[in-house]
Amino acid sequence: MESISMKAKYVVTHNGGAHKDDFLACCVWIAKQETRVFRREPTEQELRDPGVCVIDIGHEHDPQCLNFDHHQFAHDHPATCSLSLVLEYFGLYEDGKRFCEWLETAEYFDSKGAIQTARWLGVERGVLLKLNSPIDISLLKAFAREIEWCETDMVWQMMKMIGTDLVEYIESLHDRMEFIDKHAELWTLDGEGGTTRVLFMPRTDPLPEEPSLGLGRYIEEHPEEITGLVYPDRRGDGYGLSRFHDHPGFDFCQLKDEEDVHFAHARGFLAKTSSSDLIRLKELLELAMRAPF
Repeated sequence: MESISMKAKYVVTHNGGAHKDDFLACCVWIAKQETRVFRREPTEQELRDPGVCVIDIGHEHDPQCLNFDHHQFAHDHPATCSLSLVLEYFGLYEDGKRFCEWLETAEYFDSKGAIQTARWLGVERGVLLKLNSPIDISLLKAFAREIEWCETDMVWQMMKMIGTDLVEYIESLHDRMEFIDKHAELWTLDGEGGTTRVLFMPRTDPLPEEPSLGLGRYIEEHPEEITGLVYPDRRGDGYGLSRFHDHPGFDFCQLKDEEDVHFAHARGFLAKTSSSDLIRLKELLELAMRAPF
């Protein structure tokens, strides 16, 4: 997915208080290129040097020179932050917006401020304070504490871990969506309560570590109204059956006495069966259906 692979000698970002966007942008860069990070004003020579990455400072957005600042954009420019620009550089931005619901809020908060972000979200400003995390606060304070970070520093290693997790999440979910689109089937079931649709994910070889990963997001990106899921059980040879978004049209507790069902949650949202026969799986779904859909 990476569109450009120009290697930076090091990264320069602003000193003073650290913010989520510059911190995460540096995390992504460290994950990609394992560079040192300096927290200071960039020199004019560094701004013109395509071997120096300048993040969230410098009043320039010039990917060819590895300059990624957003503060020079007009006030009516779409919400953008330095993390947006770095993700875009590595070809990760569109999928980042697609899979990271928090990203747009981070863009808005950094470029428009807390009051406009609260208005955009349709909440009181005080609600944003209730979402503050001591994890965020401690990491940003630690990052702001020194003027240079390198691979021997614990904070740098933490940043590499965070950046790697973020990049791998975006890239793996992109691949997972393509995998689901290639293999998934849409089943239509008719019962006394009406007609419903269930997404079936067949068992593949090799089996993904978490077979149900991404199924909910895949459904949300497609127009069909889907109320249930069937996917391989990673702990056995059978399948898991579950409601989608806790839809009340299924009560899997009704399957507890079926011979091939070894688990049926008392709340009715999930069951596990040893069967892998498609006809039987549909029968179990129909037994669990309840009116009305």
